[in-house]
Amino acid sequence: MITCFIRYEIDPFKADKFEDYARAWGQAIPRCGADLIGYFGPHEGSATTAYGVYNIDSLAAYEAYRARLADDPLGRENYAFAKRERFILKEDRIFLKNMSTPHGAFVKP
Repeated sequence: MITCFIRYEIDPFKADKFEDYARAWGQAIPRCGADLIGYFGPHEGSATTAYGVYNIDSLAAYEAYRARLADDPLGRENYAFAKRERFILKEDRIFLKNMSTPHGAFVKP
């Protein structure tokens, strides 16, 4: 299992458009085969940094997933929406593996 972290630089005056974009991926990404952890937008601190995070079995599975996403009607529309509205200024993608599992039990203080 690998985790894809997408770091976005977004236009702070179009954060509402990024939120719409994120919600659409919340439907399309799981349907196309990746385990979406979530999309995270500015709250406190930087007004221009956002993230998308999901798990996928392997880089080969990632390639198949990307092809399904490109064929998905909502996926195609979301890509077009981002291109048309230009709220994403920069996008970086990195794949990492979780090195801390198994985790201990969560203890509330």
